[in-house]
Amino acid sequence: MSISFAQSTKVAGWLERQSVDILRVSLGLVFLAFGVLKFFPGASPAEDLVIRTIDRLTLGMVGGQAALLITAVLECFIGITLITGKLLRAGLAVLGMSLVGILSPLVLFFGDLFPGTPTLEAQYVFKDIVLAAAGLVVAGQTLSARRRP
Repeated sequence: MSISFAQSTKVAGWLERQSVDILRVSLGLVFLAFGVLKFFPGASPAEDLVIRTIDRLTLGMVGGQAALLITAVLECFIGITLITGKLLRAGLAVLGMSLVGILSPLVLFFGDLFPGTPTLEAQYVFKDIVLAAAGLVVAGQTLSARRRP
């Protein structure tokens, strides 16, 4: 089965119009799902990593359940803004700032994450590179849409 040039052009046009919105909503669902897990002790596989990372980034001022709660709230806020498109610029700003914390375990705990082969925590953090790239695509479209006539 092959498609005609006209059909492929139609599909390409639809993809051009819809793909970034689909990416935005799916990225929001991922952030919301991972954020909600952090509200329930023991439910998130990244719980210990979040606590260690926030503790290190805040020089010990924030740790434990406070770190999890802050992370859960931020991730849920990011997710809701991406899904709904409401307060999107604010959600993208929070996402941009959160990426420092999200990706910092690759630097802070590299030896723990990669003692040879990548640990489950390393794989969890590694997938965040894709989430960061998706966030850049959504942010690029959102910011450029404000400049278009």
